[in-house]
Amino acid sequence: MFDKLEKINQRPKPFEFYTAETLWTDEHISKQMLHYHLNEDVDLASRNRTFVDKSADWIMSHFKVGPGVRVGDFGCGPGLYTTRFAEAGAEVTGVDFSERSIRYAKDTAKEKGLKIDYVLQNYLEFSSDRRFDLITMIFCDFCPLSPEQRDRLLGIFRDHLADGGAVLMDVLTLNFFETTKENRSYEYAPEGGFWSPEAYYMFLSTFKYEPEKVILNKHTILEKSRIREIFNWLQCFSQDSLAAELEANELPISETYADVAGSPLKADSPQMAVVARRES
Repeated sequence: MFDKLEKINQRPKPFEFYTAETLWTDEHISKQMLHYHLNEDVDLASRNRTFVDKSADWIMSHFKVGPGVRVGDFGCGPGLYTTRFAEAGAEVTGVDFSERSIRYAKDTAKEKGLKIDYVLQNYLEFSSDRRFDLITMIFCDFCPLSPEQRDRLLGIFRDHLADGGAVLMDVLTLNFFETTKENRSYEYAPEGGFWSPEAYYMFLSTFKYEPEKVILNKHTILEKSRIREIFNWLQCFSQDSLAAELEANELPISETYADVAGSPLKADSPQMAVVARRES
């Protein structure tokens, strides 16, 4: 037992393991994630309804989203933003690897009579002849990716942007890193819960990696018949470090905000949103 607990609390190397797909493809967990996506009062799988409405309105106004504007939403989930963009008349593509979320988004589009092209795919594998005037990646989806994955994704963005097109994305800042504490905790769910419909113990270990400015929330789920590990990595950025990654892929930052609703960036902002444009 001691050895198992030692393993649970073992610190891996930064981005040593990648398990993000488990959250979105596991039959039980993906159901829980969709539930949180659609909960309008909380900021878990997506932000609360009030913020999403404010954010979508700002995006559509700022980027003049409407008829003839081609928008690609990477990590679109159940279509919280794609639905709003399509209602404004834009030509919308949503990409996500959660079958459950894509199915919900398609059903919503059908009910509303909207034409939205939903692609069930890991966006790290996305390839198309489409060119977008605006690419969005919202709710800090960039942060769980390793440096190699981020570079690959930015290359995909660059190659799928029209001349003069823009990328809007948000990330966690160094303020978020500094205010996060290393911690250990556990949960017992005798009737099942978020991680499984069966009884389980869940051990959460939060690690910080100082030189890399990376946070890891390592979840170890112990059920009667199996043990699973889920690694949630969170890369935190300064304005300079994010700009360097974008500029390496010919996507210089043109605007910086505190969030994807256009709020001014402050010194203590835990998040940061940027607009990067492909130069003509």
